[in-house]
Amino acid sequence: MRMSSRAQRGICFFFFLCFLYFVYLPCASAAPGRAECNSIPSKILSRPVPYCVLLPASFDADKTRRFPILYFLHGLGDNEQSFLRTGAWNLVEDLREKGRLKDFLIATPAGAASFYINSRDGKVRYEDFLLKEFFPFIASHYRVLPGRANCAISGISMGGYGALHLAFAHPKLFSSVSAHSAALIEKVPSGNGVAPATGSARILGGVFGQPPDPAFWEWNSPLALARSASLSGLKIYFDCGSEDDFGFDAGATALDKLLTSRKIPHEFHLYPGRHDWPYFAAHLEASLSFHSALFP
Repeated sequence: MRMSSRAQRGICFFFFLCFLYFVYLPCASAAPGRAECNSIPSKILSRPVPYCVLLPASFDADKTRRFPILYFLHGLGDNEQSFLRTGAWNLVEDLREKGRLKDFLIATPAGAASFYINSRDGKVRYEDFLLKEFFPFIASHYRVLPGRANCAISGISMGGYGALHLAFAHPKLFSSVSAHSAALIEKVPSGNGVAPATGSARILGGVFGQPPDPAFWEWNSPLALARSASLSGLKIYFDCGSEDDFGFDAGATALDKLLTSRKIPHEFHLYPGRHDWPYFAAHLEASLSFHSALFP
């Protein structure tokens, strides 16, 4: 039985639609990125240091492409996998899928209780490790684009302290810095009453001395650094919960006033919330978008 020309056109059109479906569907559903967790042997710290690097799908799709990078520093009591365990990586993937984030790498080193600085007694030179070993290692092993414009740093709580400290102490290394609920304290802690958690004095003492050394505290404090550091060209974002459990909202407000008095452009928000992951999760998109918009 001979098929009509109309039926022939219908069948051809059907197979054409099938062709489009199988050819273009993979393009419409972007492949997910992946996390690579490993460790770097450190001569400075005399031990291997765990880290994770969160890679967009384009990292594997194009082996010649280089990427900007965001170094993300975790809070006290957490580790290099906090971005994965808390669902923050899912947020990144979702924002990328919606076209609201550019493709860039996110590197998360394990910072223990270091505050990301060299300790007062010189036994844990974590800042030296970052500057001399970790940053160069990540840049050379993961096709990071060179130059300040392609490098940013962020952190939460203790990591927020570390991000602000590193950016203010070494402003030529980073194009932008952000912090959520950074551990900012205006006055040198006495060793007790700093935080409600048991053993807080011991944790601080492991880095800043026991009791904390006022000169050493001042030397490293992001608030002190912000008073005189040359921050030209550094883009700054930070926020904090108005009911922060550790009182870090007072330190964040002090930093805002200090930067304002120096006429240094920055973005600061004091939102309702405590010092917990629900607060961080609610505002993480803001800092990610902040850095993404500034990357070339």
